[in-house]
Amino acid sequence: MIEYFEQLGDGNVLLLTGLVTGLIFGIFAQQSSFCLRSATIEFWNGKAGEKLAIWLLVFGTAFFLTQLQVFSGSLDTSVIRQLNGSGSLSGAVIGGTVFGIGMILSRGCASRLLVLSGTGNLRALTAGLVLTVAAQASLTGALSPLREWLSSLWLISGNERNLGTWLPLWGGLALSGTFVLVAVADAFKTGIRPWIFLASVMTGLAVALGWYLTNWHHSWSFEVIPVQSVSFTGPSADTLMGLINSPNIEKTFGTGLVPGVFAGSFLAAFVT
Repeated sequence: MIEYFEQLGDGNVLLLTGLVTGLIFGIFAQQSSFCLRSATIEFWNGKAGEKLAIWLLVFGTAFFLTQLQVFSGSLDTSVIRQLNGSGSLSGAVIGGTVFGIGMILSRGCASRLLVLSGTGNLRALTAGLVLTVAAQASLTGALSPLREWLSSLWLISGNERNLGTWLPLWGGLALSGTFVLVAVADAFKTGIRPWIFLASVMTGLAVALGWYLTNWHHSWSFEVIPVQSVSFTGPSADTLMGLINSPNIEKTFGTGLVPGVFAGSFLAAFVT
C-alpha cells in the first residue's frame, strides 16, 4: 500500500489527504449548520440552544479523537511545528479579537463562509474573498510588517504553553472525554435531532482525521511533511493566490482541503 502512495508522489498524496478531509468536513458541516458565530451569540445571550450544542459536539469530538491518537501513540506531537515552536500570545489575543469582531460583522468565520459559498450563497462567497485577500495581505503583503510587530510583543516557548507537561499521560484523554460527556448531555437536553447529532460528530471526526492522515504521511515520506489539520484562513489565501499567480497550484494539504470543503458542501446541499 505504501509503495503505491510513494509512486503517487508526496504532492499528490498531500492533495488527496486534504481533499478527503475537506469533503467529509464540508458535507457534515453543511448538514449540521456548524457555526462558531451562532454558538457565540447564543452563549453571549445566555441561551444554551442548538447552535451552541452543535459547536460543543464538534469541538468535543475533535478534541477527544485527537487526544486518543496522542495517547495511543499514533500522533507524534513532537513533529507538529505549531506545538513546538515559539508562539505569540499577543498575536493570539489581538488576532483573536479582530477575528471575532470580523466574524460577527461578516456573519460567519472562515469555515462557515466557505461552507455557505459551496451552497451558492453569494454574500458568503464575497465575504470569503475579502477575508482571503486580507489574510494574504497580513501573511505576505502590506500588512505583514504590522502583523510581525504585533506578534513579537509577547512570545512564549512551546514547552511553556504546553498544558500536557502539567498533566499525566492520560490527562488529555480524560479531560477531552469529560468534555464530550458534557457536550452529549447538553445535546440531549437541547433536543437536537439524531441526524444533526451524527453530522456534528462527523464534522469533529474530520478534524481528527486530518491529524491522522498528515501524521501517517509524515511517518513514511522522505520529504518534510507538515503534520496539520483543518485550517482555513491560510489555505484559502494560498489557494486564491495560486489561482491568480501561477498556472500550477502548489500541491499541499491546504490546497486540497479548501476545494474539498467547497465540493462537500455543494454535494450535501444538492442532494438534500
